[in-house]
Amino acid sequence: MSSSAAGLTRQWTTWGPVVAAVGLAFGWGRDLPGFAVGLIAVCLFAAVLAAVHHAEVVAHRVGEPYGSLVLAVAVTVIEVGLIVTLMAGGGDKVATYARDTVFAAVMITCNGIVGLSLLVAALRNRVAVFNAEGSGGALATVCTLATMTLVLPTFTTSHSGPEFSPAQLAFAAVASLCLYGVFVAVQTVRHRDYFLPVPRPAAADGNLAESEDEHAEPPTARETWISLGLLVLALVAVVGNAKLVSPTIENGVESAGLPNAVVGVVIALMVLLPETLAAVRAARRDRMQTSMNLAYGSAIASIGLTIPSIALASIWLSGPLVLGLGALHMVLLVLTAAVSALTVVPGRATLLQGGVHLSIFAAFVFLSFSP
Repeated sequence: MSSSAAGLTRQWTTWGPVVAAVGLAFGWGRDLPGFAVGLIAVCLFAAVLAAVHHAEVVAHRVGEPYGSLVLAVAVTVIEVGLIVTLMAGGGDKVATYARDTVFAAVMITCNGIVGLSLLVAALRNRVAVFNAEGSGGALATVCTLATMTLVLPTFTTSHSGPEFSPAQLAFAAVASLCLYGVFVAVQTVRHRDYFLPVPRPAAADGNLAESEDEHAEPPTARETWISLGLLVLALVAVVGNAKLVSPTIENGVESAGLPNAVVGVVIALMVLLPETLAAVRAARRDRMQTSMNLAYGSAIASIGLTIPSIALASIWLSGPLVLGLGALHMVLLVLTAAVSALTVVPGRATLLQGGVHLSIFAAFVFLSFSP
């Protein structure tokens, strides 16, 4: 990249989050007309692109897997705030928002992000290579968290309907938080090497090929702190602006006669845009393990942080909290777990695996609109 292009990138990634935050401040709490919603949507997209840039700057400084963890946790923490804000009104209409958003996040990350990343990596390198040990452990954590929090409520008998009793919700919250803590400890300390990108042997001399990131100079501490601050600001703007456009989405869904779960799907798609773009860019650079870290790490954080937060917030939030999935979504979850296991175990994947995951994701999106 030329110096002028790099300077232009730094300028718009610096001002993009600021402009998006200003738009959020002016639009918050107001009934926005159509053109204002359009401007907010543009600000949201600019904040997403800026978030990806600053996340990569921070990741380059701290290295993997910490860089993926920073983006996953930052997005999820703010996503929790969005869900709680949407549920603050109470009532039966918002009772399933947490379930719909969390399940959509799982399907988007495990099928959409993984499938798209595998497709991009396989198109460029024929075979996508990653660590089966780290990705397999992350997948097992995702499946366990999803089953404990989204499947078991449908079958428990202490409370009527697909809901946990207060004691069961407390147990699920504590168990989710503990499992998330164990995963982070394994990812960052005890078995950090399982989550590092797999170097690919060069074809000519057998030496390990190095990626572009390994040759580039890491950013300074000052640049890293600036990017970290702008990353947080961009993510706040992403989720806040998503909240501003959500009434338009809800009205559109209601006018079209679509299921209420579509709202959760659309919100999850918007919130997970930074991770999606970052994962695809990592796959293009032959760093498929980074893409896996982003995808599964986001799913784990989405459940492991959201459910405890919602459980705590339910103390003062009015209305029911429906977490249990229906039969259709359970089938998709089981299919996702089985196919993901077959993808991860070999540590290598081709276009076929990417296409299979994207097919499951397409089925999820279509059935959300037409159950």
